[in-house]
Amino acid sequence: MPDAVLAVDQGTSGTKALVICPERGVIGTGFAEVRPRYLPGGLVEADPEELYGSVVDAGRRALADAAEPVTALGLANQGETVLAWDPDTGRPLTDALVWQDRRAEPLCAELDHHSDELRQLTGLPLDPYFAAPKMAWIRRHLTRAGHVTTSDSWLVHRLTGAHVTDAATASRTQLLDLDRVEWSPRALELYGLGGERLPEIVDNAAHAGTTRAFGPELPLTGLAVDQQAALLAQRVTEPGTAKCTYGTGAFLLAHTGGTPRRGASGLAACVAWRLGGRTDHCLDGQVYTAASAVRWLTDLGVITGAADLDPVGAAVPDAGGVTFVPALAGLAAPWWRGDLR
Repeated sequence: MPDAVLAVDQGTSGTKALVICPERGVIGTGFAEVRPRYLPGGLVEADPEELYGSVVDAGRRALADAAEPVTALGLANQGETVLAWDPDTGRPLTDALVWQDRRAEPLCAELDHHSDELRQLTGLPLDPYFAAPKMAWIRRHLTRAGHVTTSDSWLVHRLTGAHVTDAATASRTQLLDLDRVEWSPRALELYGLGGERLPEIVDNAAHAGTTRAFGPELPLTGLAVDQQAALLAQRVTEPGTAKCTYGTGAFLLAHTGGTPRRGASGLAACVAWRLGGRTDHCLDGQVYTAASAVRWLTDLGVITGAADLDPVGAAVPDAGGVTFVPALAGLAAPWWRGDLR
């Protein structure tokens, strides 16, 4: 019988875990909710311990549902969510600043005259959506202690003790030299992060260590940022093919081959994955608000949930000339207008 694996996706509003067998498909599922805090001024925070707890809870539920052993663990992450943490204890030193958080907009404005240089180096437009502005904000305003990284590095450290990130997640920081697939000293200098001990960049199928967080000891052998994980899961492996994922936001990614494809389109150039030392690239068109707009309407009492959307919309003949643009956290690709609401 082929070996099953445990796949865990730590997302914005929850963590989903699947036990997957190559022949039988999904044989176990688990979910644990996460409740990020949406605060005035475009601030979005999460409790890091809740993130970690959701990973463990969802994974254990999936294993219990499958009721059979697995041979390995894979972990997908939010990408641009960051925090500071103590490398000796693993204790978080700050809340997690979620990818939607806009508090680093003034810091980005200070770097505006370097935006073209940063885009050429890293493939990414200058925007607080990406990890580096939030990392720099933490260092300026919260703490100089510990490590400041994307959430995946902290989760992996809690699980295995390793200090690593995968190449695709690293490409979402605006600190990666996209051509060399290594940390850029110049980008680190521009953000005032030159002295940071950043995680080692590893292949997406690297053996990152072992964990007993889910019960029996498991090797952690797969790491990826969520959208690139979906790109690979949908078998979008040839240049010119694409996929769109709808979740808290919506993300259209197109595979572009073995070299970065920069341009004036407003799309973000990223690493799709690095496997066996070979790097594939993609272009990403980000939409900040998709399912989070449904939650907003629910919180306002307009609907009771997503199931109400069609009947409520069908209750009137048309919108009366009104168009709803879900810029609840600004507009991302291709406009990059965080000031619009």
